[in-house]
Amino acid sequence: MSALPLDQLQITHKDLKTGKLRTSPALHPEQKADRYFVLYKPPPKDNIPALVEEYLERATFVANDLDWLLALPHDKFWCQVIFDETLQKCLDSYLHYVPRKIDEWVAPSPEVVDMQKRLHRSVFLTFVRMSTHKESKDHFISPSAFGDILYNNFLFDIPKILDLCVLFGKGNSPLLKKMIGNIFIQQPSYYNDLDETMPTILQVFSNILQHSGLHGDGANATPQKLEERGRLTPSDMPLLELKDIVLYLCDTCTTLWAFLDIFPLACQTFQKHDFCYRLASFYETAIPELESAMKKRRLEDSKLLGDLWQRLSHSRKKLLEMFHILLNQICLLPILESSCENIQGFIEEFLQIFSSLLQEKRFLRDYDALFPVAEDVSLLQQASSVLDETRTAYILQAVESAWEGVDRRKASDAKDPLRAELLNGVMAIAEPVSAPSSRPENSEEQECMGASAALSPAVCGVELDSLISQVKDLLLDLGEGFILACLEHYGYDPEQVINNILEERLAPALSQLDRSLDRQVKPDPTPLLTSRHNIFQYDEFDVFSRDSVDLSRVHKGRRKEENTRMLLNDRREVAEQRQRYEQYSMVVEEVPVQPGEGLSYCGDDYEDEYDDTYDGNQVGANDADSDDELISRRPFTIPQVLRTKVPREGQEEEEEEEDAEDEAPKPDHFVQDPAVLREKAEARRMSFLARKGYRHDSSTAVAGSPRGHGQSRETAQERRKKESNKSTRANHNRRTMADRKRSKGMIPS
Repeated sequence: MSALPLDQLQITHKDLKTGKLRTSPALHPEQKADRYFVLYKPPPKDNIPALVEEYLERATFVANDLDWLLALPHDKFWCQVIFDETLQKCLDSYLHYVPRKIDEWVAPSPEVVDMQKRLHRSVFLTFVRMSTHKESKDHFISPSAFGDILYNNFLFDIPKILDLCVLFGKGNSPLLKKMIGNIFIQQPSYYNDLDETMPTILQVFSNILQHSGLHGDGANATPQKLEERGRLTPSDMPLLELKDIVLYLCDTCTTLWAFLDIFPLACQTFQKHDFCYRLASFYETAIPELESAMKKRRLEDSKLLGDLWQRLSHSRKKLLEMFHILLNQICLLPILESSCENIQGFIEEFLQIFSSLLQEKRFLRDYDALFPVAEDVSLLQQASSVLDETRTAYILQAVESAWEGVDRRKASDAKDPLRAELLNGVMAIAEPVSAPSSRPENSEEQECMGASAALSPAVCGVELDSLISQVKDLLLDLGEGFILACLEHYGYDPEQVINNILEERLAPALSQLDRSLDRQVKPDPTPLLTSRHNIFQYDEFDVFSRDSVDLSRVHKGRRKEENTRMLLNDRREVAEQRQRYEQYSMVVEEVPVQPGEGLSYCGDDYEDEYDDTYDGNQVGANDADSDDELISRRPFTIPQVLRTKVPREGQEEEEEEEDAEDEAPKPDHFVQDPAVLREKAEARRMSFLARKGYRHDSSTAVAGSPRGHGQSRETAQERRKKESNKSTRANHNRRTMADRKRSKGMIPS
């Protein structure tokens, strides 16, 4: 006899009140154990001992309760799951508050890490058992009843499924795919829930644009109300608000990507709401503005900006990968799996999607960098012989035009040019130093990697220390030796190392290393003494190149300053040259020869080959025709042919007199006497005034005598004369000239 499913099973038990046996369904509230599940709370961020102890105590209760739940038999487990509300609240609190791998989390203590791993495993096993309708041939639930139990008791819903994908997708992808797929198969109503959830998901992108002060696409843009104040753009808003937007965007993109990666069948529901176009439009509007805002904030918190730039790059890549998953699931996979007669609809869908994105230049360029559009078009050309070449050529031309003005790297230089473009911005900010890296074999390792590039040469010295410090600034608990090993494995790319460590996607060889490993200093193979080079090398005081040094040439202390008197009294140079010049004062006419010495030279010896004809004559000594005598007897005169003018006798005398005057010493007028110069200037002025007919009144009677002593008659006359004639000079006739101008109409009255 085959066993009945749990939803149809009846059990007989004794009534506690009456003591009689009675029959009740196996799934009944009375079968639920009286147990209270406490809510989960995240670990403290500050690692305060009291808070850590409180967290460990609460987490221990949760873990023990889940272990007790998993140990229950099949019927008891499902009664507890269906009818215990505290269990559902406990599981919901864990999904809601557990830190994601992309969240900011200070390095916890080892006890907290171990407890988190225990809770993570227990919660996941609980959801796996809740999504399994058949545990064995004797313990199972009928598929129809299982779907109703999940749906009617809200054991699973779309938000829970999204959280399950982002929390447990890494490392559990095959099991999670089977689990989510079984839920949607047993209860198709979840497709309707997903369809109703899509407007909320799209509203998330609209909210990001709204809080960023950007205009969304026409389908979802709403006019701004009059009473609303103007929204700040990313470049104008405070840094903390920009941080909230980037974190919100990163969490949204990571969650949606994880869901589509685990459950690709949801792509059809996404595309019903034109998700591809909305995604590309959001990318084109938000990503460039956020990048520009970060580049303009280079003078602010560089560490925070570096973290935000990495999160934005991660979000940017997830958006592109979401679009690729949608396109691959909607168009490309059906083309590869269908026959030639059924692919025209999928080809038309592909062309229609790209035709609607031709104006999104930035999105097309970045998508083509990660997933070349030409390869997809080539696949369509191979699959169909009636492909519209005009439309495909137009799409390819639009993609090429999106690259205009941008340095497009060739495949030989970098397998993925988006990576290099992503890292060109910042980090001028704080600018993260990045180097190209090789693509890992495991596709899971490239979730936050950006894109791969060609192998880079080894980095050493100050540049290597800078890369290690970038990683250590964010992950303080890691040792420099472990960071160095990660950098060497990932091509000295600090951003990729940080992302893989945070998401625990390290290579197996790196996962086995001690994370607190210190850096080992390698000895320099070249000795310091033989490798040094400076201007004092091999000089007389270089003790590394010579064994002995003249210590008399070494002066200790400060030298005394030499003045002019000490310099003149220094006779050392004279004493050194005295012996040399004394040899010139010794004149010896006869050289005494000691007996026995060889006569190498003797002046009296006769040589028959010596010509002594002129030895006794003074040749030219007594001649009377030397140059001086010739000039003194006959003075030198210029020939008449060369003379310009023949002077007269009177002129010759005058010239002689002038020559005599010229021979007299002339006074030096380089700096003349100022008094003489003033006298000459006054004389020139008086002569000029005399020629003009002006008589200078040199009378001094106007000055008069001192006050209190009375004035003479001449002084009074001169003062009256000055008073009556003062309008003729200086500026005393201004009133007269003003009246004259006014009478001629030059000044309006």
